[in-house]
Amino acid sequence: MPLSERLVHFLEQQHVPFVTIPHARAYTAQEIAASIHVPGQEVAKTVIVQADGKLYMAVMPATRRADLVELKKALGVKKIRLATEAEFEGIFPECEVGAMPPFGNLYRIPVVVDESLKKDREIVFNAGSHTETVKMGFDEFVELVQPIFASFTERSV
Repeated sequence: MPLSERLVHFLEQQHVPFVTIPHARAYTAQEIAASIHVPGQEVAKTVIVQADGKLYMAVMPATRRADLVELKKALGVKKIRLATEAEFEGIFPECEVGAMPPFGNLYRIPVVVDESLKKDREIVFNAGSHTETVKMGFDEFVELVQPIFASFTERSV
């Protein structure tokens, strides 16, 4: 499956420079980082959570994992858990499962980004495919997505 047409159209419409990077089929952000030879800190992974019955997109470096207790506090919700694929399968129709881009605004899903990603000038992420990623400026990503920032991860690697 190719890159998300919705994402590519949006980035082009906003005149945001980006680069697509083809790579061997990879299912985890750490595999992508190794495949394209960039530090895991620069590869963002997207996790969908359900918080008080609403879906959120949590974005963090490949080298970290979500601490749901901290994310719950940051969002000010009572209940939080990882969403099941069945709960979000129809939301990203042009994306392979698990390869959705961190642009929740294109899918009407709020995005929360871990503070640790602010260290990077660029961000690399899945863009609908397990064989291609997109690299773009982090500041442009923030400007387009308007995410919530919070500290909700811990080192996993």
